[in-house]
Amino acid sequence: MATRLLQSKLLLHNNLRRHLTSASSSSTFTAVPPLNITQKTEPTTTAIETERAKPNNSIIDINDHQKLFGLLSTSKLLRAAFNLHLAAIESIVDLGTWVMNSKMMEMELARDVVLGTVKHTFYEHFCAGESAAEVRRCVGKLNEAGLRAMLVYAVEHTNDKTECQQNLQGFLQTVQSVKSLPPSSVRFHLIFSFLFVQVFIYLFIYSAWINSLFLVSSVIVKISAICPMSLLERVSDLLRWQQKDPSLNLPWKLNTFPIFSDCSPLYHTQKKPDPLTPEEETELQLGHERLLKLCQECVDANVPLAVDAEDTLIQPAIDYMTYSSAILYNRDDRPIVYNTMQAYLKDAKERLFLATKDAEKMKVPMGFKLVRGAYMSSETKFASSLGCESPIHNTIQDTHACYNDCASLMLEKIANGSSAVVLATHNVESGQLAAAKAKELGIDKGNEKLEFAQLYGMSEALSFGIRNAGFQVSKYMPFGPVEMIIPYLLRRAEENRGFLSTSNHDRLLIRKELNRRLKAVIF
Repeated sequence: MATRLLQSKLLLHNNLRRHLTSASSSSTFTAVPPLNITQKTEPTTTAIETERAKPNNSIIDINDHQKLFGLLSTSKLLRAAFNLHLAAIESIVDLGTWVMNSKMMEMELARDVVLGTVKHTFYEHFCAGESAAEVRRCVGKLNEAGLRAMLVYAVEHTNDKTECQQNLQGFLQTVQSVKSLPPSSVRFHLIFSFLFVQVFIYLFIYSAWINSLFLVSSVIVKISAICPMSLLERVSDLLRWQQKDPSLNLPWKLNTFPIFSDCSPLYHTQKKPDPLTPEEETELQLGHERLLKLCQECVDANVPLAVDAEDTLIQPAIDYMTYSSAILYNRDDRPIVYNTMQAYLKDAKERLFLATKDAEKMKVPMGFKLVRGAYMSSETKFASSLGCESPIHNTIQDTHACYNDCASLMLEKIANGSSAVVLATHNVESGQLAAAKAKELGIDKGNEKLEFAQLYGMSEALSFGIRNAGFQVSKYMPFGPVEMIIPYLLRRAEENRGFLSTSNHDRLLIRKELNRRLKAVIF
C-alpha cells in the first residue's frame, strides 16, 4: 500500500511537470568551459615556498599566518600542531591502522587503551564530539572563527534492518539539533532595533532560526546507513544491467535523472541478476521512505541535506535514491537535496553534465557536492580482481583536471541561475581557480548557492584564506561515539598521505603564528 501511495505521488508530480515548459539547453558536454589550466600534483613544501616568492595575483591568501589563525586560541593551535605532526609520520599511521584492524581490539583492556588514545588525539582533531553538548560547543567555536558546519552523524555500512531504523533516528536528531543551536553573532542586529519594537520582537522570535542557518550549512547522510548494503548492491546491479539492456523492466523504479554515462563501469556482475523479491522491494521502499522522511525534516528545518558518495559497488543505487528524492523536494530555485560527485572517477564529468541537463529540463534545482574521492584503494582492488580497468583516473593530474572542469560547469550553472554547489577541496590551486572563476562570472561572494568546504581539522589555511576572501566556507564535521567513527578516521589517516603538502603548509604557518605570539609575550 505504501509503495502504491508513493508511486502515485511521484506519478502526479511528474504529470504536473510535463505541462511545464521544458528548459532548453544549447550547451553540449564537450562545450563545458574548463578552468583553462592543467594542474600538477599536490605541491611539495619546497614548491609552496617557491610559489610564495612569485607575485600573488590570487584573491585567496594562504600565507599570512596572523590573518589566517589570528582568531584561534593558542591551546587549539598547539593541539593542532601536535596532531598534524603525528598524522604526518607514516609509521605511526601504519601502526594505528594495523592496530585498529587487529585482534587486539577484541581484548577489552587493549581496546579501552587504544580508543582512549585515539579520542584524545586524532578524534578530538578531526571530529566534533560524542554528545549533543560537545557538538554544540564545537560548532559554536567554528562559527566564532567565521566558518560553518556540515554535520555528519558518522554511521555507514550496515546490513541490519533494525540498525537502519536506529541510524535514521540519529540523522533525524542531527537535523533537529540544528534548530536548537544557541543564538550567536546574529544577536548584534537586535541592538540596532531597540527603537522599533515590532522589528525587535520579530528578530527575537526568529533569531534562533537565523542562527541555525548561519552555524550549519548542511546535514550529511550516507545511504548505506539507512538502507542495507546487500540491497544497495542488488539494486545497483539491476540498474547497471538495465543500462546495458534498456528492455529490462524494473517495476519498482521511480523517476530519476541519468545515473550512468557511456564510460561508466558496468562490469560488477558477469551474470544478469535476478529481479528483486517482494521482500527486497518492500525493504527498498522502506529505505527510500527513510530518506524521504529525512528530506522532509530538512525542509522543515530549512537546512540542505547532502548525500555522501560511496564506492561504485553501491553508488548507482545511491544516485537513484538521491535523484528520485530531489525531484520531490527540490523546488522554488533552492535545492534541499544535494548529491555528491567524486572527480577521481573517469565518468564523473559526463555524469554530472547529464544529471544537471536533465534537472534543468524538468525544472528541478539540483545541488551537488564536488569531492575528489575517498575509496581509491578498494575501487582499484575490486576492478583488478575482475580483470577490469580501474574506474579511477590514471593520474592525479587527470583527477585535478576533472575536478576543475566539474567546478567550472557548476559555477556556470550558478551564474545562469540554476543549480548549487559545494566545492569540497583541499587542493589550493583548485580553490584559487574556482574563486577566480566565480569572480569572473560575477557570482556574489555571499551567494548561498556557492560554498567551499574542507574536512574538519584539515587544510585550515585554505579554509581561512577562502573565508578571508569573503566566500562561505564550511567544515565537514563527523560526530558520534569514538568506536563508531573508527572507519572514518582510518580513511582520513590513509588520505592524509596524499595531503602531506597541505598538512605541511598548515604546520609551517601554525609554527610561525605560535612563534609570533611567544615573541609578543616575551617582548
